[in-house]
Amino acid sequence: MIPFPERSAAHSAERPVPVERPVPVERPVPVERPVPTSADVARLAGVSRATVSYVLNNTSSVRISEPTRRKVREAAERLGYVPHAAARSLRAGHTGIVLLPAAHVPVGPLYSAFFNELQWALRRLGYTVVQYGSLGMDGDTAARAWAELRPVAVVSLGEIALTPQGVDLLKRSGARAVITLGPHRVAGAHALVMDQREIGSTAVAHLLGRGRARIGVVMPEEPGLDLFADPRLAGARTAAEGTGARIEPLPLAYEEESAAALAARWRALGLDAVFAYNDEYAMLLMRALQDEGIGVPEETAVIGADDLLLGRLLRPRLSTVRIDMVTGQRLAELVHRVVRDPDGEPERHDLMGARAVHREST
Repeated sequence: MIPFPERSAAHSAERPVPVERPVPVERPVPVERPVPTSADVARLAGVSRATVSYVLNNTSSVRISEPTRRKVREAAERLGYVPHAAARSLRAGHTGIVLLPAAHVPVGPLYSAFFNELQWALRRLGYTVVQYGSLGMDGDTAARAWAELRPVAVVSLGEIALTPQGVDLLKRSGARAVITLGPHRVAGAHALVMDQREIGSTAVAHLLGRGRARIGVVMPEEPGLDLFADPRLAGARTAAEGTGARIEPLPLAYEEESAAALAARWRALGLDAVFAYNDEYAMLLMRALQDEGIGVPEETAVIGADDLLLGRLLRPRLSTVRIDMVTGQRLAELVHRVVRDPDGEPERHDLMGARAVHREST
């Protein structure tokens, strides 16, 4: 019998040591905090749910003392309660939403200021303003998408060509006012005319009056601006009819390189004036012309549009077309009036006028 050799200490140390596995710890599942209700606010404030509703919905037809209103608001703030818009809409039969299809074109400071004022004025009248991205939609597709939100009013800038069918769909879905801003009237809608042709016509009439007869008209290459640029070009051509003047469309991107390239071939174009679409493009092109050694206004007269402050700070000071737009406040009041009287006859208003402002660049 062969005896087994005794294991050495070193050999024994090679034996695997059992590893204790950690016992999994059960983590508590987070409990969702209950959403506070108007009943919770009523209990905390010591009033009825109806009183909570009157106070938080700013109901003016019911008289409630200021101390009670304060108690309700403090209770709602402490609990983090806000009224449920959908439930309120169901009770009222409509929402308080005024839908503004979001512009996907760079409309410039003048229009931005106008729409900012419109939004503030609508909010002061108690409406909720919602901007809706409508890029790539046609008129009827956009109308169906807007109708899903059940707006009480829609104010369309004109980027979406609404149809009478789209207007009817919006109204059947609860919209009391459908207002379009554009050159064409849509059956069933209230039309606010923003006729861009008048801007081009006014600019070219000014240049003709300054003795210019070979006039370039800047056509921005940025997507979406043809909505404004095409009718401005049409107005420029109308103003030049019968005068023997030449109107030359000039594609231009809002980039220094594009302006420099246009300025480099300016003398070959044989132009003695330019209506540069608006003040921003006018300033861009005027700087490039000056860099090329072309005198403004000696060789080329330059006029923009919008009457921006920066144009007055240039040398030479920039001539421009001042656009006298209706205020956002006035448009908000029209929305409010139509919402209250949706069965009134659709209206048509002129939204803006245009007049030339002569300065040193022409």
